[in-house]
This record gives sequence, C-alpha cells and structure tokens, in this order.
Amino acid sequence: MIDLKLLRENPELVREAVRDKKFTCDLDAIFDLDVNRRDIFTRTQEARSRQKAANAEVAGLPKGSPEFLEKIKRMKELSQEVKELQKQQQEVDAEWNRLMLTVPNIPHESVPVGKDEDDNQQVSAWGDPQTVSADAQPHYDLPVFKKFVDLAGGVKVTGAGFPFIVGPMARLVRTLLRFFLDEAAAAGYVEVMPPLLVNAASATATGQLPDKEAQMYEVPQDGLYLIPTAEVPLTNLYRDTIFETGELPLRHVAYTPCFRREAGSYGKDVRGLNRVHQFDKVELVKWVLPENSFDELESLRMDSENILQKLNLPYRVLLMCSGEIGFPHAKQYDLEVWAGGQKRWLEVSSCSNFTDFQARRGNIRYRGQDGRPHPVHTLNASALAIPRTLAAILENNLEADGRIRLPEVLIPYYGEKYLT
Repeated sequence: MIDLKLLRENPELVREAVRDKKFTCDLDAIFDLDVNRRDIFTRTQEARSRQKAANAEVAGLPKGSPEFLEKIKRMKELSQEVKELQKQQQEVDAEWNRLMLTVPNIPHESVPVGKDEDDNQQVSAWGDPQTVSADAQPHYDLPVFKKFVDLAGGVKVTGAGFPFIVGPMARLVRTLLRFFLDEAAAAGYVEVMPPLLVNAASATATGQLPDKEAQMYEVPQDGLYLIPTAEVPLTNLYRDTIFETGELPLRHVAYTPCFRREAGSYGKDVRGLNRVHQFDKVELVKWVLPENSFDELESLRMDSENILQKLNLPYRVLLMCSGEIGFPHAKQYDLEVWAGGQKRWLEVSSCSNFTDFQARRGNIRYRGQDGRPHPVHTLNASALAIPRTLAAILENNLEADGRIRLPEVLIPYYGEKYLT
C-alpha cells in the first residue's frame, strides 16, 4: 500500500505511476473518499465532544428536573448521531481500503519507463554463450531428460505442468537445492522452513491479492492459498511486528515447492521445464532500513549472480521497465541464463525491492530514532528457481555421448561428474 501522505500531496505522481505500470485503479474515487473520510471523522469527533459536554452537564442537574430530562433527551439524540456517523465511517473506510489495495507501488526513479520486454535494459552480463557445449540440444529433446522426467505421468496423476522427476534427475534437483541453501547460509541468510499454504491476509500483505487471484491455487473450504513463492509466508512471518533498529537488516532463506496456475501463458513456450505449475525454488528475503534498501537490492542481486557464476552458466541482468515490473515492485532486476540448446535466454531469478509497500500492508515496522514506528523496506530474490536452471545445465553441458557433465561446484554434492 502506498503512503497516504504521498497520495495526498503528489496525486499526479501516483497517476503517472499507475499509467506507467499499466495497471487500472479509480484514483478519482479514492481522492473523493479520502475527503469524505476526513469529513466524517471530524463530524464524529465534534459529536462525541458535544456528547461528553452533555454528560458533564447532566451530572450537575437534579434528577427528574425539566432541565435534566431535556438533557437526557439530547444525550440520546447525540448518541444516535454518533452511532450513525460511526457506521458511515466504517462503510467509507471499508470502500477506501478496498480501493487503496488496487493502487500499485510507485516505480523508483531509476526504473526506465516502457511498455513491454523490448523496453527492458540490459545492465550487465557474465560468461559467453558461445562457450557452451557445441552439442547443445533443447533439454526436452535429450534422451536423459525423457528417461528421468515423466511429463505424461504428471498429466495422468494431476495435469499438465506437474512433472514427475525420478532417479538421477531427482538426485540432481536435490543437489542443486542443497547447494543453493548452503550458498545462502554462507552469505548470512537464516534458513526457514515455512508453511506451503497461506491465508488471504498474508497474500494481501505481499501483493498477490487482489492482483494475482488468477495465478494462485485456492483451497476455498479453508480460505487458504498454495504459495506461488516462499516470499509470501516468509514476509508475513513478521506481519504486525516492530523491529528495533539494531535488528535490521534481517535476512532469511527458504526452499519450498511453488504453485502457479500460469493463467494467460497460452501461446508461450511451455515445453519441458520452461513453464510448469509446480516447481522447486530457493528464495531470499530481506527486511531493511529504508535508507539502505537500494544498496541492499544490489547486494541481493549479487547473491543470486554468484550462484550462477559458480554454476558457470552465462547470464544477463535486465533492469525491468515500468510496464514489466510487478504490482508491488518499486524496482526489479531479472537474471536470465543462456540455454544453448534452445538458443534463448531463460529467466531464473527476479531480484526486487518493494520499498515500504508490503510493509504498510503487513504492518511491518521498525522503531526509529524518534521513538516512533515506521515501515521497513522488504526485498526478495530467487536464488534460484530449479526448472530453468536445470534446463540450462542440461543443455549447456551436453557431451557428444549424451551424458551431462555437471558443473564442478556440484560434483562434491552429487558424488559423480556426470548425469547419465
């Protein structure tokens, strides 16, 4: 949720942000309701003041006297007036809060204005795509993939996008997860094992609701949602919390399965592991002081980049334009690896700063030097998502005899040099 002070003092900046991020919300209705809220609040306070004065006057009057009875009548009228104003206040507040949840975060000034992926800016790159295996093929065409990834079995048991991963390939996934978690621990992140289901309040705090209902798997009977990313339960672990300044920055890491319906993905390349509905991911989340958050974003990005470098996967870093960043995001980098068999870039991580947007929704604060609570800034990054990272490893390290040569850093974990 954006800062109410910003909304009131710079409404044109908010309009511009909504337009640049390609979202729709009724700002005029929000402005009108804000005026109405303040008016009703003032009238309610005035009525309460009159009610308090009438109570004091009654206390000094003889019971049963004409003046006493008149004041009692007036007190009842004032009581009814206060009740009606409070009801109006609740109704207006409910509508105002509903509409405020539709306003996206404000893009940071460093975010390029643009409409689509063509307007994203490449800010750096590492590795040379030309150095990957000369034998590279799309991972979904490899015999080793067809042997150890059962797409048809997933369709039979659940549906498209829920593959079975078996044997050595499952072992490789477990290897990657261990490696990712160990790297995060070495970088100072505390590991957490969070729930895989969250309630609506949690999904609202991080911005999945009311923006991404179509992307989430819901359990209506219990009012719960399967998590699309560990960011959601991790961030909400500190909902309604006030940190002391010395406790920040706070860094957590979590491995979870993730569940996304991928509504609207029709027509995109969904072959193999390119786009699945259930996948494994290691997520990094930070809670930081506002003055440090964009420096922390660069550090967060490097935590993800370091893993890609150790895996020897060529990648590029994109600064996402205003039309491509998400609803709660203020600034977002995407890391894309080169998949030599498909000869295309695949996103494996998003590194994002949400500034105080999620913290305002989730009431996550720190106690400032003035002694008052203020919203923290929250950040998150994938480090990394398994499916496309695995796809790039399979494609880029294909030997002529069909074996997959594993990155050196994984051999001590896996125990062998090749996936066969």
